[in-house]
Amino acid sequence: MNAPLPLPVVEPLDRSLRDDLSRTIDAKTKPQGSLGMLEVLARQMGMIQRTLRPTIERPTMIVFAADHGIAQEGVSPYPQAVTAQMVANFLSGGAAINAISRVSGLTLEVVNAGVATPLAPLHGLVDVPIGPGTRNFARERAMTVEQAWAALRAGAARVRHHAGLGTNVIGLGEMGIGNTSSAACLMSCLCAVPIDDCVGRGTGLDNAGLARKRNVLASALALHRDAIEPIDVLATFGGFEIAMMVGAYLAAAEAKMTILVDGFIATAALVVADAIAPAVRDYCVFAHVSNEAGHRRMLDHFGAKPLLALDMRLGEGTGAALAVPLLHAAVAFLNEMASFESAGVAGREAR
Repeated sequence: MNAPLPLPVVEPLDRSLRDDLSRTIDAKTKPQGSLGMLEVLARQMGMIQRTLRPTIERPTMIVFAADHGIAQEGVSPYPQAVTAQMVANFLSGGAAINAISRVSGLTLEVVNAGVATPLAPLHGLVDVPIGPGTRNFARERAMTVEQAWAALRAGAARVRHHAGLGTNVIGLGEMGIGNTSSAACLMSCLCAVPIDDCVGRGTGLDNAGLARKRNVLASALALHRDAIEPIDVLATFGGFEIAMMVGAYLAAAEAKMTILVDGFIATAALVVADAIAPAVRDYCVFAHVSNEAGHRRMLDHFGAKPLLALDMRLGEGTGAALAVPLLHAAVAFLNEMASFESAGVAGREAR
């Protein structure tokens, strides 16, 4: 793959501390394995940070927003202007991701990756659009390969900015009318899943709308059947926010952050990042399983066991944000819980 910029270098997870972490976890005053997924999280975070005492520093959520030309085909019941309206809502603190980020102690950043509607000057917005939305991939490629690389670079830059401020846990969210269509096509191409098994109701399509969406996307996949390589698939079907998320995943893994993976669209972006650098998945915590059709299949693609199953399908990074307290709990038990020896508690007798 010829890249016009150096890709982030994603090293496989250092597993040299795995046995020491497991022994430390097993020595805590509890039956072995009794904290379930918290033990898995503690071990993973220890390996990511290369320490027996992992920490959570300045956890951050980045929400990337952009529009999609495929919305012209009626694949969403909402008008494209909603993307810009929701960006304003994020920045005024009124969206679900704002409320959940506050509860979870997350720093929240909103990035204009390519919103079609002109945005008024908004305090706090990171304004780095690649363009005013992508083109309609039912008729032509969504973006050029050069635009895809520009978006990758911009997404990586946002993560590196936060790494410089000390962030070691990061989540990625998104907003963009029509982006479940983009995610479904990325999933179908890169996971080799029939499009009908990837397509869901998105923001609330009725049965007729769902059938139309399936037909539109099936035709688009047939039109672009020659798109095979990950960057080519991304340029053909992706959105600017999804492409920035791909770059963000790669840079976060390069920086050895713990990455919180949200729902359907966020996982589709990870599918692209994983196709570029498979070691990225070692740094990922799959926060929840979305109620959007297809997400469970993508999780199966990664062999992932999600932390939460709350029938959510909002996006914005909300599912990822809800998992932050679980990370805090995993780190707390590993660092603060007594061992059988230190507490003077009898351990399990050998037989």
